[in-house]
Amino acid sequence: MKYLILELPLRNPLSRRPRRNRRSPALRSAFQETTLSPANLVYPLFIHEGEEDTPIGAMPGCYRLGWRHGLVEEVSKARGVGVNSIVLFPKVPDALKTPTGVEAYNENGLVPRTIRLLKDKFPDLIIYTDVALDPYSSDGHDGIVREDGVIMNDETVHQLCKQAVAQAKAGADVVSPSDMMDGRVGAIRAALDAEGFHHVSIMSYTAKYASSFYGPFREALDSNPRFGDKKTYQMNPANYREALIETREDESEGADILLVKPGLPYLDIIRLLRDNSPLPIAAYQVSGEYSMIKAGGVLKMIDEEKVMMESLICLRRAGADIILTYFALQAATSLCGEKR
Repeated sequence: MKYLILELPLRNPLSRRPRRNRRSPALRSAFQETTLSPANLVYPLFIHEGEEDTPIGAMPGCYRLGWRHGLVEEVSKARGVGVNSIVLFPKVPDALKTPTGVEAYNENGLVPRTIRLLKDKFPDLIIYTDVALDPYSSDGHDGIVREDGVIMNDETVHQLCKQAVAQAKAGADVVSPSDMMDGRVGAIRAALDAEGFHHVSIMSYTAKYASSFYGPFREALDSNPRFGDKKTYQMNPANYREALIETREDESEGADILLVKPGLPYLDIIRLLRDNSPLPIAAYQVSGEYSMIKAGGVLKMIDEEKVMMESLICLRRAGADIILTYFALQAATSLCGEKR
């Protein structure tokens, strides 16, 4: 079969042809501006007191892991493909939940016990912890609720400081206040330093939005608010400049890492923080983002693997140094396969 090749005269000959730098895999790789490696990933893991690993219906492939065995096995798998950072989220028994969340700073509670176990087995593992009251609160809110429904700021911060210190004593490397109370970063920094934990870092949830993408996570921890919503402390999804206010406050109070949550729908906020702060920026690819990709893959609407990797590289391109993602193990396994 003969092909007719048309020679079309160009009025202005092209001196610049960007496609020249895309014409082979080797050239595309050489000029790639953004990279992703397992070291950029932090693996969120759900834990509970039980021995069995319980599947989470709204998050295919995720489990509430038994803290003694299932968790250790999952961490070992992640380390095997280069993911050496995890963040722990506990499913706390209802019997231990109270209005003031006192179980949050029980030094023999689920999270401190788990930290000690993991540090004994994997001394170089980087352990991030969540600092907030919602898993421990009988009201399901991140803070203490007054009788009239108001979330009390300063009283909550007092509890969060005790929680962060208990986690640091157990061996946490990075404490991560996700509560969005005013002034909590400075108070936690002072509390840690007063107890000699100058080496423990703070990753602040700087721009945490009152998002509808958190639904599957709340199922995983059974931590839905018993009433109302979280809009009086989490940020309005319509707001952009407000993230700069939170950034400046967290920087001045001693945060070591600034986090944006959710991730992909908030790429502009990640870039905003990246352009305005010298601190490391974290992005949280939240449960709703994860479950949407999983569902699309199951329904054959998208290529799950390719969309997963594209979403992560987009978060990196926007300016995230690290990404908290439930895809950490799967993505790192894929990355390791590419290198072979």
